[in-house]
Amino acid sequence: MAAEIGATPVGGWNDEAQVEWYLKRLPNLAPRIPGEQMLAELLPAEPQRMLDLGCGDGVLGRLALTHRASLEEVISLDVSDAMLARARAAFSNEPRVTVIKHDLNQPLAQIAGPFDVITSGFAIHHLADARKKSLFAEVASLLSEDGVFLNLDVVSSPTPRLHQDFLTAIGRTADDPEDQLSSVSDQLAWLREAGFATAASMWQWRGFALLAAWPAWRTLPSGR
Repeated sequence: MAAEIGATPVGGWNDEAQVEWYLKRLPNLAPRIPGEQMLAELLPAEPQRMLDLGCGDGVLGRLALTHRASLEEVISLDVSDAMLARARAAFSNEPRVTVIKHDLNQPLAQIAGPFDVITSGFAIHHLADARKKSLFAEVASLLSEDGVFLNLDVVSSPTPRLHQDFLTAIGRTADDPEDQLSSVSDQLAWLREAGFATAASMWQWRGFALLAAWPAWRTLPSGR
């Protein structure tokens, strides 16, 4: 059995116990649902190609396919064999989806763009800041001119007390050992440095945030 910190298995994302623990928790993390709903709203009107970074069991791929019938191809990447098995099972009857093993610590050199939308859900916060920056540049290079990058993730809180309040609110006693949290403001700056013309936080609840970035200049929706 994996060792634990609080109630969190720490055997790594190839550990079946950790993956099962995580997936069983998801239905109880109601605060993330509005973030997923906002992500769906921000999908392009008629995307054809999508890349999902750190796909897990395929939750964002399923979300996008449900909301955008125009999608012709979804490429889903993850490093965890346990997660990949679940994603492949979920998409076994969906020919538009290709599931590929890839470590986000490594460049996306074998992935051919352009994509109309690139998504990531609760994965990029496992990367060091330097890799976040280089990944953002790679994402910018893979997007079509009218594309969008949508990153729903865990972010750092302004103070340790607020971070502890966030952990308590989601039923945690400690961060995952892999977590390397960065602030919203830093990540928006890195997105702009990577070449995105517009980058904004489109939704946030405590330590959950949806960051969106567009290669072309965009006027953000009013009221957000």
